[in-house]
Amino acid sequence: MARCRSCGDELGAPFLSLGTSPLSNSYLTEEDLHEMEPHYPLEVYVCQKCLLVQLLEFESVKNIFSADYAYFSSYSKTWLEHCRLYVNDVINRFGINGESFVVEIGSNDGYLLQYFKERGIPLQGVEPAEGAAKAAIDKGIPTDVVFFDTHYARKIASDGRLADLIVGNNVLAHNPNLNEFVEALRIALKLSGIITMEFPHLLKLLELNQFDTIYHEHFSYFSLHSLLLLFRTHHLEVFDVDELSTHGGSLRIYAKHSGNKSPIITPRVAELLKKEKNAGLLDLDTYSSFGENVRITKRRLLDFLIHAKDEGKVVVGYGAPAKGNTLLNYCGIGTDFLEYTVDINPHKQGRFLPGSRIPIRSPETIFQTRPDYVLILPWNIREEIMEQMQGIREWGGRFVIPIPHVQVASN
Repeated sequence: MARCRSCGDELGAPFLSLGTSPLSNSYLTEEDLHEMEPHYPLEVYVCQKCLLVQLLEFESVKNIFSADYAYFSSYSKTWLEHCRLYVNDVINRFGINGESFVVEIGSNDGYLLQYFKERGIPLQGVEPAEGAAKAAIDKGIPTDVVFFDTHYARKIASDGRLADLIVGNNVLAHNPNLNEFVEALRIALKLSGIITMEFPHLLKLLELNQFDTIYHEHFSYFSLHSLLLLFRTHHLEVFDVDELSTHGGSLRIYAKHSGNKSPIITPRVAELLKKEKNAGLLDLDTYSSFGENVRITKRRLLDFLIHAKDEGKVVVGYGAPAKGNTLLNYCGIGTDFLEYTVDINPHKQGRFLPGSRIPIRSPETIFQTRPDYVLILPWNIREEIMEQMQGIREWGGRFVIPIPHVQVASN
């Protein structure tokens, strides 16, 4: 029996199966098209003891975050603005200044730390993907190309560099060794320090049918309930939580050492726990009923695409996000339905989506080929994309949003 990566309890049968698919960020080159792609089961479990939703580990994180890992955070203006506002807020709220030390885990291309750097605050990025780390270093962001673990945490502690603030945006889900990771947070944090972590909220995943956010690189899916249990095991206490709109609905938790009396715990923690309970997140039946909503979305998306192709319409995609690869592979959508997709990230252009093998081109291609429909795969930033690509309306082109249900945006 597989065991929960948080509490160690035995896992039962999965409550959702999305078939088999390749790693969502394993974009293909022209040469790769002649090779076999490894596919892995994409099955979702919930621990009956701590209620952590999780996948089994099929590929090591070292192979996932290799030198050619193609995700760069700085290509979304919406995300950059979110991070700029966060930096301003946390500086003002916790008195972060030139005497502080900020560590970001999963710092990618320096998308967030650049705003601390502008304020003259000492900082350190930790990023295992070499390409993204190099982009950060080129911006003048000091970055260690390593995985954050207890060995690394003890090293910075022995160097006298305990953190006043540890930041982790969308990194918890990417680490299969949760207890090792959270223990490293405890070791690296100054006694008076603060941890902030952002992650997609399981409540929104279930309520808004966001099944495409499930992929092999995301090992775990958190409610506040399951996260509190994990942090308490390592003597860390969550004292506040924000509900965010990013990534379709996320949480930002604020944590400290359990022995630290300040800051005090805000009422928002208890209020959100009650909200999760009322939504059924503590009831196993909630998880078992989720699968039918997923299957309905698959049928409706395929129905739309079949009718569009029967009418001679041209459908293309916008974006090459990991979530899009889950959607396309689960629904069995290839170039027979989607002629190509585009992405603003030049590191993805000229490659092919894993599994579906749909070619990735530059956004200008849409204005050259004038398709009838553009399927927005990163639906969480649909407003940004629709504004960027509003010119498609000149020839009657329309946007299609697949999640939480298929809808064609009106012109």
